[in-house]
Amino acid sequence: MSYLYSEILKRQSKPISPTPTAEKPRLPLLEGVRAVLFDVYGTLFTSGSGEVGTARPATCETAFAGALAAVRISTTLSPADGLELLVGRIEQLHMEARRKGIEHPEVDIIEVWRFVVGQLAGKGTDEHETAARVDLRQLAVEFEARANPVWPMPGLTDCLRQLRSRRLAMGIISNAQFYTRELFPALLGHRAEAWGFNPALQYYSYEYGLAKPGTEMFRMAADTLAARGIEPAEVLYIGNDMLHDVVPAVRLGFRPGLFAGDARSLRRRDGDPRVDGIEPEVVLTALSDLKVCFPR
Repeated sequence: MSYLYSEILKRQSKPISPTPTAEKPRLPLLEGVRAVLFDVYGTLFTSGSGEVGTARPATCETAFAGALAAVRISTTLSPADGLELLVGRIEQLHMEARRKGIEHPEVDIIEVWRFVVGQLAGKGTDEHETAARVDLRQLAVEFEARANPVWPMPGLTDCLRQLRSRRLAMGIISNAQFYTRELFPALLGHRAEAWGFNPALQYYSYEYGLAKPGTEMFRMAADTLAARGIEPAEVLYIGNDMLHDVVPAVRLGFRPGLFAGDARSLRRRDGDPRVDGIEPEVVLTALSDLKVCFPR
C-alpha cells in the first residue's frame, strides 16, 4: 500500500519554485562534523502553502471535498463544516495532551481522520459501510497532497549525494506524519534510506506524539549518535525555523544551520524573545552550497 500513497503524492504534485530571500549565505568551514540532520518541510521540500498547517482555508475546503471524493465518500456535510471537524479534532487532541503535561504535542493524523469519518455518519453516509471500506491512510494522503503540495528544493539530490559520498551520518528530525516518508519515493524516486538517511536517525513527530520546538526528538538523536561515538558538537542540524529548528539544536549542543532559501518557509522569528541571542552557525540560501562548508 505504501506504493499507492507515494503515487497519490506524485500525481498531485507539480514543480514549485522557492521564493528568494534577502538573506546572506554564511558558509564557514565545518571542521569535525560527522553527522548532518535535516528538517523536512520548508528545508528539503518546498511547500506551496509555506509550511504544513498554513494552507488557506479555501484551499483546505477544496482539498477536503477532493479527498472524500477520491475514496468515494458521499456526504451532505459542507467542505467548510468538514474542515472544521478536522481542525477541531486536532485542537482537541492537542489540548488533551497539554493537560497531561506535553508542552508541544503531535497528533496521529490517522486517528484524526478516524474520528472525522465517524462523525460523517448520519450526514449522508452509512457509518458501518464507510468505516469498513475506507482506507484512512489513503484518505489522509489524498487530503495532504491537495492541501499542502510540496516539491524538492533545488539542489536537493546533489546535496544528498555529496553528503553520502563523504560517509557522513545522515538523519531527519521533523514535525511530520506517516506520509512524510512517502515524499522521497514519490518525488525523488527512492526512499530516504537510498539517499543516505540512516533508518535509526529518522525522527518523525507523529511516532512519538511530540513535536518541535520541543527538544525530545533532538535528545533521542543525540543519544543514538552518542552510542555510535558521535558527540553533539560533531552534529550539524539544518532547518528553516529559528524557533523550531535552531533553538532546540543549540540546546542539545548541535551545530545549528538555518535554511533560508525560500521566503515562504523561512521563519526568522524576529522580535520573539525565545530566539534572543541565538544565531545559526550556517545560513544556506541553496542546499547545493552546503558542500562548500566541508573540507575537501
